[in-house]
Amino acid sequence: KLAKENSLYTVYVTNGYLTAEALDTIGPYLDAWRVDIKGFSDSFYRELARVTHWRKILEVAKRAKDKWNMHVEVVTNIIPTMNDDDQQLEGIANWIRDELGALTPWHVTRFYPHHYMMDLPPTPVSTLEHACDIGQKAGLKFVYAGNVPGHKSENTICYSCGKLIVQRFGYQTKVLGLEESRCKFCGAELNFRTLG
Repeated sequence: KLAKENSLYTVYVTNGYLTAEALDTIGPYLDAWRVDIKGFSDSFYRELARVTHWRKILEVAKRAKDKWNMHVEVVTNIIPTMNDDDQQLEGIANWIRDELGALTPWHVTRFYPHHYMMDLPPTPVSTLEHACDIGQKAGLKFVYAGNVPGHKSENTICYSCGKLIVQRFGYQTKVLGLEESRCKFCGAELNFRTLG
């Protein structure tokens, strides 16, 4: 509440596993919803997260956009042998397109061995590039490869004119072609939210 009262932009970073009622409690105070969609199958969520009702994550993300007009971005950490198959990636990409819209950013991020998953290798960059291709073929306009500093897909490119809009390197960002939420070169809507 205090952040909103002081005109601060609020972002909720979440695994998305909460009820619609919980979202409605915090919804009036949030501007953006950054949600992990870890996979797209019952077996994946059951095995990795021990979650049985994973589709509620999708419902809540859609509610954040539709009811609370939040800017929604999706992150999928791609884990070798677990959620890197085409069926899951296509399921996520198609769901984003159909339920959140083609301008919704999808970040496919590189997994690094950690904690109880030390036996798996880091995600190959080629797998991330393949996931980006899947997202683009599904019609998503903004698919980013994450945890790979310097990769070309860190940048935001206008889907309409092909100009560089936002240049990124890791956490460094340089805005080059944005006017409010549009491409300053061709006027295409880019689905950016700003404080202005």
